[in-house]
Amino acid sequence: MNPKRLTIVAAALAGTAAVGYAQLGGYTTANLASTASGKSLLEVLNNLNQYYLYPVDQEKVLRGAIQGALGSLNDEFTYYTEPANSAIDAENLSGEFGGIGVTLVAANPDGTGGKIDNVFRGGAASESAVQIGDIFVKIGDKEVMTSKLDEIVRLVRGKVGTTVNVTFARDGKPYTVTMERRKVTIVSVEQTILPGNVGYIALNTFYNEKVSEQFRAAVASMKSKGVTKLVLDLRDNGGGLLNSGVDVADQFLQSGPIVSLRDRSGKTTVSGSARAQASDYTGKLVVLVNKNSASASEIVAGALQDTKRASVVGEQTFGKGVAQIPLTTTDGGKVAIVNSAWLTPAGREIHKKGITPDVVVKDTRSTLPLNFSGAGATPGQKITLTVEGKPVTVTADKDGKFTYTGTVKRPVRSTSQGEAVVDLQGDAILKRAVDLLN
Repeated sequence: MNPKRLTIVAAALAGTAAVGYAQLGGYTTANLASTASGKSLLEVLNNLNQYYLYPVDQEKVLRGAIQGALGSLNDEFTYYTEPANSAIDAENLSGEFGGIGVTLVAANPDGTGGKIDNVFRGGAASESAVQIGDIFVKIGDKEVMTSKLDEIVRLVRGKVGTTVNVTFARDGKPYTVTMERRKVTIVSVEQTILPGNVGYIALNTFYNEKVSEQFRAAVASMKSKGVTKLVLDLRDNGGGLLNSGVDVADQFLQSGPIVSLRDRSGKTTVSGSARAQASDYTGKLVVLVNKNSASASEIVAGALQDTKRASVVGEQTFGKGVAQIPLTTTDGGKVAIVNSAWLTPAGREIHKKGITPDVVVKDTRSTLPLNFSGAGATPGQKITLTVEGKPVTVTADKDGKFTYTGTVKRPVRSTSQGEAVVDLQGDAILKRAVDLLN
C-alpha cells in the first residue's frame, strides 16, 4: 500500500466535492433567506423561541435541524455525530484512550444501561476484581442503569492517571470500586494456531488507525511459525478506514488494483493497488464473511475473490459499497457524507447487493434464543413453564400479557488482547474453511 497516494486521492475527492458544491450553489448565512424554504426555516426557529410554552434548548434544536437535513436524504451512511460522541469516536479511531480495560454491551433489552462483556488482564478493572456480567449502577454520583451506552463510555473514560468511582451490581448486589484510568490500546486483530498448523487471524474492525501495524505483526507471526494455510476471519467486521482495507488486502497480493472509487460525475479512479513486498503472505488462504461483514471487509473479500487469491466462505455480506468523506463541523461534531461508490478489481459494484461467497455456509456461532409470549392471564399472575428442563416464571402485565426471552449464549473470549478463542466444532463456517485448506 502507498499511504501517500491514498491521502492524495482523498484530498482530490474532497476538492471535487467542494467544486461541485460551489457549482450547485452553496448555503451561506447571507443567502439562506433568499429562498422560501430557507426563510421558512429561520421563521420556524424564531417562532419557536417566541411562542413555545417551555424553555427551548437552542443547541438541541439546531442539532436536530442538522439531523433532519441529513435525514431527508434517506441515506443511512450520511450522518452527523454530535461533539460529545465525536470525541469518543476520535479516541476509537486513534486506537488509544484512558480507561479501565473492559468492553461493554447494553444491559437492557432497549439498548440502554451497561454490562461488562470482557475484562482484560492488566487493566484497572481486572485488578479491582470486576467480572464479566457485572452491571453499571453508578459512575461517580450519576446513576446510569438506564443511560445510553455511549454516555456510560464517556463517563468511564478520562485522562490517564485520574480516578473513577464505579458502583456495579453482581447478582443483584451492589459494590463500589475506585479505579485509576490507564492507557488502553484497542487491539483489533486476534490470532491463534488451529490443529494442523493452520493459522487463524480475526480482524474485528477497520476503524482503528493501528489496524495496519497490528495486522502486519499478526501476518509476520504466522510466517515465523511456518504457517502455509491461513484463515482470515472478517465476520461481524463492519468496516472502517478504506486505506486499512487496502493495506490488509495488499499483504496477500503482489500486483494489480484493489479498489476503485467512482464519483458522482461517473469518473472512476483506482484508489489502491497491490505491490510485492517481502512481508507478503503467499500461502493458501480462505476468507470468512457473514451478513455483518461490510465496507472495508467487503473491499478485502472482493479483491481476494476477484483475483482468485482466496476462497470466500460464509454468508452473503452486508453490501456497503459506498465511501464517505468525514468533515469536522465548527461545534466539534462530525458529518460523514457519501461521496463515491467503490468497485472491486473486476469492476463489481456491490452496494445493497453484497458479495456472494464461493462456498455458502450459515453462521452457526449464535442462535436465536427461545422466546414466547401469551395472553389471557390475570394481571399480576405468575406463570411457571419448563424451558430446557428448568422452571421459568413470568409475570403477567396489567393487560394479562406475558413474555419470555431466553439469554443469548455469550461467545467465549480471551482476557488477553490479541488472542483468539475459537470453537472449531460449533462454528460451521470455520470448520468448512479448515476442510478446504486441508
